[in-house]
Amino acid sequence: MHTFASLTDRVRGILSMLPAAPEQWALKSPGKMLNASALLALLSSMVPTLPAVNMTIYQSDIPIAPSPLPPPGSSSQGAEIIRQFTKLSRSTAWNLVGKIKFEGDTFEPEGIVHLGGDRYIVSAGEWIVPRSTCSAGLDGGEKVCGEGFAHMLVFDGKGRRVADATITEAGAAEYHGGGIDYDGTYIWTTLAQYRPNSTATLVRMRPETLQPEPLLRIADHMGAIVHDLSTGDILTLNWGARSASLWNLRYKPQELPEFTTPRAVIKNPSHYTDYQDCKFLGHSQQYGFRPVMLCSGITNLYGTTIGGVALVDMETMVPLYELPITMVSDRGNLVTKNPMDVAVIDGKMRLYFLPDEHNSTLYVYEPV
Repeated sequence: MHTFASLTDRVRGILSMLPAAPEQWALKSPGKMLNASALLALLSSMVPTLPAVNMTIYQSDIPIAPSPLPPPGSSSQGAEIIRQFTKLSRSTAWNLVGKIKFEGDTFEPEGIVHLGGDRYIVSAGEWIVPRSTCSAGLDGGEKVCGEGFAHMLVFDGKGRRVADATITEAGAAEYHGGGIDYDGTYIWTTLAQYRPNSTATLVRMRPETLQPEPLLRIADHMGAIVHDLSTGDILTLNWGARSASLWNLRYKPQELPEFTTPRAVIKNPSHYTDYQDCKFLGHSQQYGFRPVMLCSGITNLYGTTIGGVALVDMETMVPLYELPITMVSDRGNLVTKNPMDVAVIDGKMRLYFLPDEHNSTLYVYEPV
């Protein structure tokens, strides 16, 4: 097991031990020389492509992400996923085709992507202080409720830990990582305060580094997220997925830390399921080439917990096709309680669920 220190700090330390005029020792090639200051500046500019500062590596002999990166399983197979999904009903029988125990503490899983055949990346929240405990913010700022860390956990195909990246700092107000979506280049997520009607930051990261790149700030809690690569639209869902906010980075956001106004806010007309994690499926010919996502979650109603998965129109939040899901984990939780992913494997649609906190098992189902 290894922990990465900052590469820039390492280089700075090495240069401090060199003789005077360290620029003569930094880098030399035929006809070119890069002095120490320029080297440090270059490394500093590369920070977004470096491993996350608090990255713990458990398997140093394999990369964090496969290379080359695979296409996104959901959107690249969206038409077939939609075709198969819309043939299912509440009487559909499900076959458990995979059950993988994930190694170590998984905290509270929030989002998952199946990255190729041998990687799973999970966003998870570690709660240190209950969110019911609130304190005044720094310098008299907005109150901070609870305390914790957002993690990006990486597992191999057998459930063994590959890496654990802590992507928020100690004491950060926005320490709740949301659902995640993968577009073939970036993993997209939100970092939010762990309470409704609060704030969030939209971030993306490369799977190879898991270094979050903040893009814009949002004046509300946000959880699930999807990215439409063809239009640049980004849809984020607030607490309980009661509304969705639309963003597009082709329109310049406000300078951080100022809040950016969403291009649209769409009220969710469905009260059946509070979506926890969503995946972009592309522009569906079956639905008039409208952008469609697959979402899963649970709702507590009248003392009963119900779970479901739905095809959702991203422009209206109207469910296009819904399925109740009744399978439970070995610990008694509905499998849709936490994150979900979807793919077509050997011609059959598969759903991936990670419902349990701390001691998590991945359940992989195919419809019979």
